[in-house]
Amino acid sequence: MTRFAPNAIMSLVGETPPHDLGESVSPELHLGDLLSGDLSDLSLGYGTAAGDPALRAAIATSNGVDADEVVVTVGGMHSIFLIAFLLCSPGDEAVTVSPLFPMSRNALDAMGADVRVLPLTFEDGYRLDPARLRPLLTPATKLVSLASPQNPSGVAFSPDTVREVLAIMATQCPAAYLLLDETYREAAYGSDQVTASAAGLNDRVISVASLSKCHGAAGLRIGWTITRDPKLRESLVLAKFNTVVTCSSVSETLALRIFQNLENILASRRQSLSTGLAMVEQWVAENAAFVEWVRPDAGAICCVRLKPAAFDDKAVESFYQTLQDHGVRVANGTWFGEPARVFRLGFGFLAEPELKAALDAFSAALRDRGFGEA
Repeated sequence: MTRFAPNAIMSLVGETPPHDLGESVSPELHLGDLLSGDLSDLSLGYGTAAGDPALRAAIATSNGVDADEVVVTVGGMHSIFLIAFLLCSPGDEAVTVSPLFPMSRNALDAMGADVRVLPLTFEDGYRLDPARLRPLLTPATKLVSLASPQNPSGVAFSPDTVREVLAIMATQCPAAYLLLDETYREAAYGSDQVTASAAGLNDRVISVASLSKCHGAAGLRIGWTITRDPKLRESLVLAKFNTVVTCSSVSETLALRIFQNLENILASRRQSLSTGLAMVEQWVAENAAFVEWVRPDAGAICCVRLKPAAFDDKAVESFYQTLQDHGVRVANGTWFGEPARVFRLGFGFLAEPELKAALDAFSAALRDRGFGEA
């Protein structure tokens, strides 16, 4: 029996260090932010297998689809796991990219899929050239799994790129589905335009997302799958019923309140993300002798690289301990399939004063390595 592969990313749900730059989420909502009314009459019985109708309608409106195309799940990973379970039997081909969120790859491996990986590189800004996918796709391909914006880089695929991928799939593997994780889609910076969901492009697209990242409600464990294929949706509802029966009625009620106040919640977060991004951009410039980055398109994360001229491989290995000594945590690139000299830096979780303190501590760690003033 295939088991889930261990990954040190699990440490992010362990003890929190003084300066946490490893997180991928926005500031956390608190229960009091959503308790604007009496919940004493809320039923604590089972909900519905597809998800609360009002919540599905709200998700549909936010994504430009119909409510009957939405299935509510226990977080985004539940969606990703169910899709892998339904579409990938042992030996079936699945295609994805690297770097990527490790649990997305683990779900494919756990099903025994033959996973083909297209590397995306730091040097190319983690951009996807759809033509490079073509050699990996065959009639045996059942699933192409991507994320936009990506985790760990925050780099997004343009709508034209997604359409080109779909066109190539239509010729190479017409029976396959494109799974697109859009969890960071609404996490734009300031007044930047939010990219429309790809969920409604055609019935071979599956969109998944959750309230865990840009909405700051990871503790609700509410995600969703959107598909225009009625047979796949029926299979998803059945699979959800056989794994968790329904979502928590409390979580669904609070999730609906987030959607009812969505623009106010996201507006403040987009502004704080914009501020955090500017702070990281300035920090990278100030430490340009030691680090370089790929500027993200959206989300609360980016990829930073320790420059080879300042850090040989041995120095990279020891520098993570130096960071730990300074109370700083980042997400090691090896968690996502990158070399250790690349790391994911989160700038959305900490408030501005705490983010500045964390970046200052990182600079102090650079000075401790003996590379001069950072």
